Amino acid sequence: MAEFAVADRAIPAYLQTPLQVGALTLHSRVLQSPLAGVSDRSFRQLVRRSAPQSLIFAEMAHAGLQLEGRDRWQFLPSEQPVGAQLFGYQPEVLAAAAQQAEAAGAVCIDLNMGCPVNKVTRKRGGSALLQEPELAIAIVQAVAAAVSIPVTVKTRLGWEQVTILDFARQLEDAGAQLLTLHARSRSQGYSGQADWRWIARVKSLLSIPVIANGDINSPADAIACLQQTSADGVMCGRGSLGNPGLVGAIDRYLQTGALTPELTLRDRLQLAREHLLLLWEDKGAAGLLQARKHLGWYLADQPDHQDLRQKLLRSEDLSQSLALLDAAIATENLLA
Repeated sequence: MAEFAVADRAIPAYLQTPLQVGALTLHSRVLQSPLAGVSDRSFRQLVRRSAPQSLIFAEMAHAGLQLEGRDRWQFLPSEQPVGAQLFGYQPEVLAAAAQQAEAAGAVCIDLNMGCPVNKVTRKRGGSALLQEPELAIAIVQAVAAAVSIPVTVKTRLGWEQVTILDFARQLEDAGAQLLTLHARSRSQGYSGQADWRWIARVKSLLSIPVIANGDINSPADAIACLQQTSADGVMCGRGSLGNPGLVGAIDRYLQTGALTPELTLRDRLQLAREHLLLLWEDKGAAGLLQARKHLGWYLADQPDHQDLRQKLLRSEDLSQSLALLDAAIATENLLA
């Protein structure tokens, strides 16, 4: 099997030590980000398989809707450590929702101050808070006062211009116990290249842990970023789409120097099948609809199987999707 190409780089010794976040001790410095519409229990279960000690975040949740009882959290002991991420703009509402998340078993509360999508920012949430630093600070203070678990923040470099240096110091002073920094501005969205240099500058300013985020898609990316920034760890985001073993592969490399073989097509198909069944068991017909995008991600970089990918994206029936996957798996088994 092919292996990830990782340059000969010394792995800094601190990466093999636990990470302290307030009173919370993490035995992995590789985190899974809270991907909206993705990081449900089924996805977290697949990530956890290869990353038994990593902090995995549930989907970003609207604080007000959580208080109304929609999609209320329930974190199982087998999922731990798991964190909850909230977005919103009302300090008292976010504080109350954070208390709910703590009661549900979350080990930390992450406040989203980085999501760039319009449906979040136009409600003054996500990266919109970069334009209202006083409100952002009030939110951190309110949530930190409301819960006994660590409060963390995930944010970006700025709205259009870089403003993170002063903002990061204010977040720490307000009570944030860890900062995850996506090294793009809000105006960049997910385009262009993450500028890790700013993560290094923020790390040099703060006493709380700083986690690097943005373009962490392989062990090679992770070690390059950590060596450039001296960050306390990395968070995987979109690189996990169609590859829920990414967090575990990076953690294994940082802990042992061992590389994880890349997924073969047969691996991808089998994982897609399992993911589909997990979503079906958890959510029924709604899970089948949600599974479409995951099935597409598993095959996104397979140019010879785009016909299969399109059929899976259009499938409206569990048995049809399973038949398509089983036929493809059988073909791969014959080739193997």
